[in-house]
Amino acid sequence: MLTDYPVVVDIVVRWGDMDSLGHVNNILYLQYFETARIDYLMRLGMDPPGPSWQESGLIIKSVTCRFVAPVKFPDTLSVGARVASIGDDRLIMEHAAYSQRMGSLAAEGDAVIVSYDYVNCRRRPLSTDTLGAINALEGRELPRLTKPGRTTQPH
Repeated sequence: MLTDYPVVVDIVVRWGDMDSLGHVNNILYLQYFETARIDYLMRLGMDPPGPSWQESGLIIKSVTCRFVAPVKFPDTLSVGARVASIGDDRLIMEHAAYSQRMGSLAAEGDAVIVSYDYVNCRRRPLSTDTLGAINALEGRELPRLTKPGRTTQPH
């Protein structure tokens, strides 16, 4: 199911998560992905976004979500987070949400996350400590981003 994801969080679907069509509202999947993403960053030893990020930290450049099957209450989603590829100043994190009730994929998406200097308002390189922590958590060497949207496989 989510064996290739080093971080998986279970999220109980609430009655209030449903929209007028009787399934989970589309915007909530981005929140579910965010929950898994923050858990991932905390496992790297990073503080969650907040005051410690006033000088530098990470910032979301873009997010996507592809809906596979509607989820209805009651259900629990297992939401995975993993880094798919990494560049000098950014990474692409993939997310997947599996419905425990249906036993199948409900949604998947990704986030482009940039290392950011909040004082000078510009990108900054990912630290070697962060790169090492990501590779350790993933248990593999990650494909490298050479240009936005392009990857090269590790040698």
